[in-house]
Amino acid sequence: MSVRLHALLTLCLTFTQGGCTYFNNHWGEWNDSQLQPTIQKLMKGYNRYLRPNFNEGPVEIGMSLDIASIDAVSEINMDYTATIFLRQRWRDSRLVFPGNESVSVDGRLVSLLWIPDTFIPDSKRSFLHDVTVENRLIRIFSNGTVLYALRITATIACNMDLTKYPMDRQVCTLQLESWGYNLQDVVFYWTRGNDSVKGLDILRLAQYSVESYYTSVSEAVYETGQYPKLVLHFALRRNVLFFILETYVPSILLVVLSWVSFWISQSSVPARTCIGVTTVLTMTTLMMGARTSLPNANCFIKAIDVYLGICFTFIFGALVEYAYAHFYTVKHHTIEDLHRELRRELNEYNWNGSILSSTQPNRSVETFPPAEEPADRQADSGARSDAGAEEPASSGGAGGLQSVKDASRRVASVFVVENPHDIDRRARTVFPAAFLVINVLYWLYYLFL
Repeated sequence: MSVRLHALLTLCLTFTQGGCTYFNNHWGEWNDSQLQPTIQKLMKGYNRYLRPNFNEGPVEIGMSLDIASIDAVSEINMDYTATIFLRQRWRDSRLVFPGNESVSVDGRLVSLLWIPDTFIPDSKRSFLHDVTVENRLIRIFSNGTVLYALRITATIACNMDLTKYPMDRQVCTLQLESWGYNLQDVVFYWTRGNDSVKGLDILRLAQYSVESYYTSVSEAVYETGQYPKLVLHFALRRNVLFFILETYVPSILLVVLSWVSFWISQSSVPARTCIGVTTVLTMTTLMMGARTSLPNANCFIKAIDVYLGICFTFIFGALVEYAYAHFYTVKHHTIEDLHRELRRELNEYNWNGSILSSTQPNRSVETFPPAEEPADRQADSGARSDAGAEEPASSGGAGGLQSVKDASRRVASVFVVENPHDIDRRARTVFPAAFLVINVLYWLYYLFL
């Protein structure tokens, strides 16, 4: 206990020459006879308002980090919240004392020493943990080296590119700068390079995994001068399995469900319409739910938006396909009914004619419609012969026009549906094949390109 008491009192000294007001107000109850003479001599004349090596060159400050946790990564606010242990080391020749031991003092006495004015420029909110006391550590070594460590939780901005969301890879940074001391006063460096950062290798996040990280030394240029800067770069790869189970698989199943209508009879209008409308509404709800965790207004067309748009197009296309097939079914039935009516009338006419011929065998039956038909045919044949006679005269100019007409007829014949049931038969093959091809292209592009 006496050793700890002496360690605690090493910095609680009365500055008789250029003394400290804070000490006089709070530690005046101890007199000089209760302090070690060596410590009293160490702190004599110390001025915490002047940096070490004043007028002798910049102070070199080494830094290291321990990443305790990354609590949340927000795509809406484009930031992340991290708890870090920040350690800073520098040498203050005014604190050299004999021996090879170090002295640890209470963190609440930090106001008695000079400390760097390090800050995080991209921080939106931050605080120093103070349970049960402020989480600070001060350790002074015999050669004058000071170790200053503290525990901080900060919400830091991170510019994100969400074009490949949720197959995206985000590169975030943690920057450390000096607020008031420029490069002529302070120089920052990482104590052990990339090994100065600990904790990222074993960090576990809900949606991300730490892919890589590295450190760099830079300079911050402002209007007031150039300031030292240290940067930690780390890449986060999003875990896509969660989104596959929550969004991609349900959307694929909805598309497959919309294809069930191809095997339902076209006469079952309520069944096919119900499937089409239900899948469209369900897909719309799924699309709205997928966007709740994303920024409402941005310029990104995300990968998940593209896929949900593709699925919605196929589902809506299945509904349009039934409308197209039903239209031709009704049209085909109308033509069949007309032909059936004509055949029935023709059969009745032939049956009446056969009865007349059997009851009056000696009379010659003269029927005006058949008599008129040859005349019409002769007129038609005459017109065709006249047209045929005129064709050689204009064969040179009309040949190209005729070929264009033939080509247009062939193209139009492709869209002519002889049997409406062929529409469903073709859709059973075209829709799955097209969806499979688009899926292959989609995943190849967003996963490997």
